[in-house]
Amino acid sequence: MLLEPRVSACLLGCSAPLLTLATGLRPGDAWQATGPLVITVQQDPRTGRSLRLSIAEGMVAELVGACASGAVLTAWALYLALPATLIGLLGALPFASQLVHLPGAFITGRLGHRRAALLFVALSRQIVLPLALLPFLPISQAARQAALLVVAGLAAALGVIGNNAWTAWMGDLVPEEIRGRYFGRRSAACALGAALGALAAGLLLDLGQRSGGEGLVLAGFSLGASLAGLATFLLMRAQHESLERTAPAPRLREVVLVPLRDWRARRVLAFQIAWSAAGGLAAAFYPLYMITELQMGFARMALYSGGLCAFRVLAAPLWGRALDHTGARPILVACAFGLSLSPLLWLFPRPDLLWPLALDAALCGTLSAGYNLAAFSLPLSLSQPRDRAFHLAAFAATGGLAMGLASALSGPALHLLPSSILFFGQVANKLQLLFLLGGGARILSALLGLRIVQPGSANVAELGKLALNTAARRARQQRRKLAA
Repeated sequence: MLLEPRVSACLLGCSAPLLTLATGLRPGDAWQATGPLVITVQQDPRTGRSLRLSIAEGMVAELVGACASGAVLTAWALYLALPATLIGLLGALPFASQLVHLPGAFITGRLGHRRAALLFVALSRQIVLPLALLPFLPISQAARQAALLVVAGLAAALGVIGNNAWTAWMGDLVPEEIRGRYFGRRSAACALGAALGALAAGLLLDLGQRSGGEGLVLAGFSLGASLAGLATFLLMRAQHESLERTAPAPRLREVVLVPLRDWRARRVLAFQIAWSAAGGLAAAFYPLYMITELQMGFARMALYSGGLCAFRVLAAPLWGRALDHTGARPILVACAFGLSLSPLLWLFPRPDLLWPLALDAALCGTLSAGYNLAAFSLPLSLSQPRDRAFHLAAFAATGGLAMGLASALSGPALHLLPSSILFFGQVANKLQLLFLLGGGARILSALLGLRIVQPGSANVAELGKLALNTAARRARQQRRKLAA
């Protein structure tokens, strides 16, 4: 019993330099700049410690993701020679598994937010361990492909339940008045961890490919994901649960009906379904396009991912402060329209011309940081503590189902598209055409975002004014510094 606090303290100490680099926070005075949170910490010192541990846990969790998803999952698909249909299915699993949010909310209500989060997050991060044996088992290629799909599906489903419980737990633990700033800083720290993990994963995958040891490298990633998952469990266990709120004891039908009774929540659900389906049209094929068409290799693909994460690190704290001023709605709408332009940039890259991807990394990294914060905060602001898990379940399940269906259908749909078309003077192949269709669908779904209502939120024009005022204030401060 005495060992776990020491282990979590050691893990927090090891991550402190990276934490300071990403957020400007130090363990001794981490929350001096956050205003209202100082009062909260003085009333309950455990809150400040739990929030710092949560940032450290988020950084380590990104290492789990780097070892078990993204480029590594693409490498598994190539290593096991998955056909396009199964690649689409593999890409659909994380989204289709969002349906598990519905029973997950029921489980969260019965077990309690913290207990359910600890149990299911731990299981989801250990279920990948059997993949470490997959390259060495004397079984057929079809059996290996099936094993990959089963493990990926179980990990996604267990992770969904754990994420539902974790989000409800954090919604109780983080004071509402500093929620944007806190999660902005946490997102920046997580983005730094994701960038480092993606770069390391890309270099190791390329090394394994050149040396012919892909199977050994992929097995090592599964083992690494398991060890990093154990570290996140210890960090989460050291965090406490808010004593001011207790978990509800729901009836199963409440899980579905509670969010549907609120007309504001129904508008968010409509946007979520449309936006998720638009994103799912091509989500599984972007990494494959970089490897097969652009011949980037895993290392350069990791550089692209690292660029995305770098801009998320820079932008997330700024979006967090803006969210506390304007609310989630204007940020969600502005970022949704901006992200719809990304597929246009994918018309221009070639194996000898990759710089347009740098523009895409800057655009998507900056805007996705704002979009993810707003999409995370909006259900919290529209729900009460007792209903929170149900709202989160409804938003995630409907969006995940839409994205999963779109992703599963994208593989067969790819075969129906023409081999190439001329688009504004640029020749677009099948995959690029699929990207463009996804971008057009995103614009249409972003229009639904204009119908979202959030009490007390500003409009998009006020968000623009805030950005201009902030830029002008910083310019004045810079001129004063130069004059001094």
